[in-house]
Amino acid sequence: MSPQTDTVQRNLTPASGRHNGGMRHTPRYIVEDPNEVKRLIRKNAWATFVSAASTGLVASHYPVILDEDADELTIISHFGRPDEVAHELGQHEILVIIQGPHDYISPSWYAPGDIIPTWNHVTAHLYGTPELLSDDENYAMLSKLTDHFERHYEGGRSLSEDEEGTRRVAKGTVGLRMRVTRFDARAKLSQNKQPDVVDTITANLAETNPGLAAEMERVREPRA
Repeated sequence: MSPQTDTVQRNLTPASGRHNGGMRHTPRYIVEDPNEVKRLIRKNAWATFVSAASTGLVASHYPVILDEDADELTIISHFGRPDEVAHELGQHEILVIIQGPHDYISPSWYAPGDIIPTWNHVTAHLYGTPELLSDDENYAMLSKLTDHFERHYEGGRSLSEDEEGTRRVAKGTVGLRMRVTRFDARAKLSQNKQPDVVDTITANLAETNPGLAAEMERVREPRA
């Protein structure tokens, strides 16, 4: 039996931009708060980029970070050449998938007689048309991207240590900034189960997938 998955939508533009894709509507899992989507991006930088190019569907994987200076939900990233050509980047809307913690949920953690498995996950689908960056903007973005991750390491490196050399390498990339015009986001975290069952699921996940267990704890309603 296949685990159940579903997707919902949140529009960041007027209703005229609404996308009607016949998606499954399960209100208890909907994430509508852009700040929650930002939190997901900050914690899960490895993204999947999908384009419906004139040659067919194209997918690539690159890190993304938030443009924290932007007023609206905006991400920045880069493509290695020639991926931007395959995606026809900047010519149309693309989909960027942010995958947070996820895992199989076994019915062995449920009460006897409940035998339907599922898959818990936190996921966001971001939509927008990327803006391609100039060479200088791209280098600044790559520097910011590198600093963002290197700050977690003792003795972390910076592109500025060899600007001439790293600028040469940067020419093999294309930077992008994408304002998210709408998003589909879901936090499916056993909200449909009784508190004692959620306790059991969370306890089991805490041993093998603490990130997902922590997400389940976040969405739990306070107990009386």
